Amino acid sequence: MSHDVGPPLSRREELSARRAQLRERARRRRRRGLVLLLAALVLLGVVFGGGAYLLGSTFFTDDFDGTGQGDAVVRVLDGDSTRQIGTMLARRGVVASPEAFTEAASEEKKVLAIQPGYYQVKLRMSGESAVAAMIDPAARVGRLEIRGGTQLDDTRSPDGAVSPGVISLIAQATCARIDGERRCLAADDLRTTMATADPASLGVPDWAVQDVARAEPNRRFEGLIAPGIYDVAPGTPAADVWKSLLAVSVAQLEANGLVGTASHDGLAAYQLLVLSSLVEKEAITPDMPKVARVIQNRLSIKQRLELDSTVNYPLDVQALRTTAEARSSGSPYNSYQNTGLPPTPIAAPGKAAIAAALAPAAGPWTFFVRCQKDGTSCFATTLAEHQANVGRAIANGAF
Repeated sequence: MSHDVGPPLSRREELSARRAQLRERARRRRRRGLVLLLAALVLLGVVFGGGAYLLGSTFFTDDFDGTGQGDAVVRVLDGDSTRQIGTMLARRGVVASPEAFTEAASEEKKVLAIQPGYYQVKLRMSGESAVAAMIDPAARVGRLEIRGGTQLDDTRSPDGAVSPGVISLIAQATCARIDGERRCLAADDLRTTMATADPASLGVPDWAVQDVARAEPNRRFEGLIAPGIYDVAPGTPAADVWKSLLAVSVAQLEANGLVGTASHDGLAAYQLLVLSSLVEKEAITPDMPKVARVIQNRLSIKQRLELDSTVNYPLDVQALRTTAEARSSGSPYNSYQNTGLPPTPIAAPGKAAIAAALAPAAGPWTFFVRCQKDGTSCFATTLAEHQANVGRAIANGAF
């Protein structure tokens, strides 16, 4: 026998069906409460009046009807229980009582998977509607994810594709519906605050503040927002957003070993952050310790780094190669023309890149080239060996 299954439900139809299921469960609970109430009245012979009121308050939960009205952004803290979430929602006027949420949540296992962060909900929601909203991935707002190698500014690939930078990602994370309108913090506000505010007042650590203050204003915070997932409160001013992000990020960077009192191979913490960003951009993870050693070896003998990633950085270009014109530019980031590290990091370095900068592999190499399509590099100690590796790279189609 064949059956007509029909097309799959849309996201909206799925949520509507889920809310209908929750409402049906709530009606069954209310019917059970009514049966218990009537049984108690018969058994105890309670006369309708004050006693009935007390029993009614025992068996019925204070709850709103419907899907709510207006806008609210609420926050779930790390470790919050279902009861604590319900209490928070009641305090904010989202549900009528904690029980309205917890009773509806008792029949929904997905509630246990609610993550810390910010959620877009409405005021005066029924418990069932609040549960449906809190477990809906679309309700999560303020979530910011920074990946290793991301620059502050948007970058473009040779094919024209644009990748959002840290500032754009922060601006997107601040979006939420407030007073009936979708509002986002402007990227220009974030950039202006970074460029004009006292770095220390926003949370730049002592080990970085002097270098950050000297940097080009629009690139001051490059590399200081570590890869990871952050929660950004929608509706927060730009200065407070930077403060909250830097507080979390700096703690992570220092936990990874970048502290003001540390010095490795003659490099202080901020210089190690710069070196880490070069490693992040130039190497795949297995090769990072070797690439860090090549950079350290070149710094030790005052040999120019000649890294294409530093040349492309101020151009906001993501590419393996550079043009002859770009390599002849007078940019302070041009490591074909300047000796030493660039003035700031060139991207957000991840934990593996920082570890490589702190503990480079032992070896005499002063050259490397990406020689395999998967990003693997070949290392050399002489120019002749390096040229042979370049030939191998070309033969392999690595670039």
